[in-house]
Amino acid sequence: MKRLFAAGLALLLMGQAAPPASVADLAWMSGRWASVSANGRWTEESWSAPRGGVMLGYSRSGAGQSLREFEFLRLQAGSDGIPAYLAQPGGRPATAFRLTAREGQSATFDNPQHDFPQRIRYVRTGDRMVATISRLDGSNAVSWTFRRRD
Repeated sequence: MKRLFAAGLALLLMGQAAPPASVADLAWMSGRWASVSANGRWTEESWSAPRGGVMLGYSRSGAGQSLREFEFLRLQAGSDGIPAYLAQPGGRPATAFRLTAREGQSATFDNPQHDFPQRIRYVRTGDRMVATISRLDGSNAVSWTFRRRD
């Protein structure tokens, strides 16, 4: 009888889908991050800790004392409950990228209808985080390697 119960429970659990990801699952992205190249170009990205189902962020890039570009960022559940990465380059209206893959401290967000980028991927290892933008097929990839600053 115990074996029958255990087998039935195992089948029931195997048929259940994993719970959907939440913004809280992306808390590893929070903090202040910076990348500085040998030619003096810099990029900073900051993310708040999750609160109220949202993480707020911003990115800015420049050279020396000059700001070249900025972007407001937000992670929140989309209408389907799946986290979305909302980017507002230069303060323009937001473009949403849906979370399509997540494992440990990596997350991939896609928007096949967007011109470029169509994919945004973050991977964190210790005090380093790599952000990569590309087309869905991985072409035209551009990456930034950030170090944690706090």
